[in-house]
Order: sequence, then structure tokens, then C-alpha cells
Amino acid sequence: MRITALVKSSDHVCCRYRIAAYRPLLEQLGCAVDIRPWSSRWFFQQIFPVFADVASILIVQRKLFPRWQLRILRRRARWLIYDFDDSIFLRSSYNPRGHDCPKRFERFRDMVQAADVVIAGNEFLCDQATAIGNVNKVHLIPTCVDASGYPLARHDADRPHVKLAWIGSSSTIRGLEMVRDLLEHIGQTVPGMMLKVICDRSLRMDHLPIEFRPWQLATETSELADADIGMSWLPDDVWSAGKCGLKVLQYMAAGLPVIANPVGVQCEQVRHGETGFLVTTPDEWIDAVRLLAADPDLRRRMGHAGRRLVEEQYPVTRGIESWCRVLRSLCHDKSIAEPITA
Repeated sequence: MRITALVKSSDHVCCRYRIAAYRPLLEQLGCAVDIRPWSSRWFFQQIFPVFADVASILIVQRKLFPRWQLRILRRRARWLIYDFDDSIFLRSSYNPRGHDCPKRFERFRDMVQAADVVIAGNEFLCDQATAIGNVNKVHLIPTCVDASGYPLARHDADRPHVKLAWIGSSSTIRGLEMVRDLLEHIGQTVPGMMLKVICDRSLRMDHLPIEFRPWQLATETSELADADIGMSWLPDDVWSAGKCGLKVLQYMAAGLPVIANPVGVQCEQVRHGETGFLVTTPDEWIDAVRLLAADPDLRRRMGHAGRRLVEEQYPVTRGIESWCRVLRSLCHDKSIAEPITA
């Protein structure tokens, strides 16, 4: 079976965690997996009829193609799978024009209706897809993490600073900028705190020291293990409801306790008092940071509990089992009935 995945880029975070992570296991099962960017020469050869290569399975990840391009791709694939892990039918929380975008929604509807199978990253996204498509073709596969690739944080008691880590991109760091006053207050009221920013750009604070580490694939796991606490703040809106919580899973895989606000999947991923704290008000944020900053043993216990949760609830092996069930039902191919998970 030949699977072609169209993605934003091979190093994009969604491709790495939702497609590429499964490629070795799928190849063990006899599937040939080819990952190509939307902007590649292959894509344009598909769009223009000088090239008529037909894929057994075409996975389109997140992209909202115009209707004319979608029609051509639909003809090029025996089976079309649409995978998405964001509220891509809306504008982001930070867009000054607001969330609603009729053009995005129309293209999302076209993608869902044209696909043979739709893979959504959380329950909210599943509901959005089933509202406009056949409920039987919509499947939930959460973003999964291979915890074995993450070294555990040590939580040494004698470090001069307690590092509050945030990992993300320039598009999502705007969330930190929205809570600048809260972060400044943490810097003023919790002695020894430092914010570690792992991103493609940094930010400036007056009262909270910043340790900026440019994001690199080769170092992201070790940079997280060098921190003490993971933080995630999301705007409480419909865009955030579509988030699949990768940064929270990464923190927990690295053995960090997590402080987050109770928005979207963070309510499920962070177990209050066990793997971290779900907090809303500035006072609750300050109290949670202060408690964890003062107690490395508590950080270690919560971090290890989070690591176990990732290993039990979000392992790559569980994700590949879900993908195999989807492929088996789609293609009626008994050769992929038993995924190799060892």
C-alpha cells in the first residue's frame, strides 16, 4: 500500500508528531509512506494533468485547498484522508478581524465532505467535522508523544534559578504577550524565578529574567529537561478549543509539572494536584508557581506522574493502532490488522 502525505513541510510540528512519527511503524507493516510539502514539484504535477500518478491513499494535513484543486486531488487518490489538529476553519485568537471567516469555513466543509476519512485531534474538532459530514467517517486520533525520546528533568534543589519553561513558535508566543502583566508579577513576587523561552523568537520582560533558547529539533527535549516547570496559557475561546495540547504533553514527557489555565484539552491533560495545577486567576497562578518553586520534591513527583500519564494515555503505539484501524476499515486490507508496537 502506498501512502502519500501532503503537509506544510516535513519539519513542521504537525507533520513530525501526526505523520512522520508513525512512518517507521507503517513501513514495518508494508506501507510505503511518502511525505511531500504542499509547495513541492510533486504537488504541482498533480494539479496540472501532464502528470497522472495516482496514490493509493492521499493524506492531506490541515490544508484548505480551493475547490478546483481539491477536485483534481480527489481524482488522483483512490482514498483521501483529511487530518487536522487546529480550528483551521476559524481565524486565530490573535487576528484583529475576529474568529469568523466564511471562506475558511467553506473550504473546510469542502475538505470534510470530499474526504473518505477525517482524522481530528480532539473531541471539539470531531464535533465540528461531524456537523458537516458523515459521522461514521470522522475519527479521533489525539496527538501522541514518544516519551522515551525525552530525558527527565532532574529538579536539583541547589540551582540558582527555578526555570519556568514555555515552548512554542512566533505565532503562539503572542499568548505569553497577552499575560505579560502576570509574568511580570511572578518575577516580582517569586524570588529566583526565570522564564525559559524555547522558540524562534523571544520576548522582553522588566521584572522576570528571560533565558532564550532558539528552538532546534536536536535540542528541544534536552532544553525542556533543563527546566523545572512547564507553563501553558491559552485564550478562552473557540480557536483554543481546537488546540491539541502538544506543549503540555512535551512538558510531561520531560518530567515537568505543568501549570495551565483550564481551557480546551488542557482540562483533560493536566490532572490538578497530580501532574500540575489548573489555575485561572492571577493569585492562583502565583500560588502554584510559588508552591512548585519552593519544593523540588513536589516538582519531581508531579513530573514523574505526568511522564506516566503520557506513556499510558498518549504513546505513539496507541496512535499507530488507531491509524491501523482507520486504514483497515478504509481499504479492507487484512495485512495491516496487527500493528507492530514493540
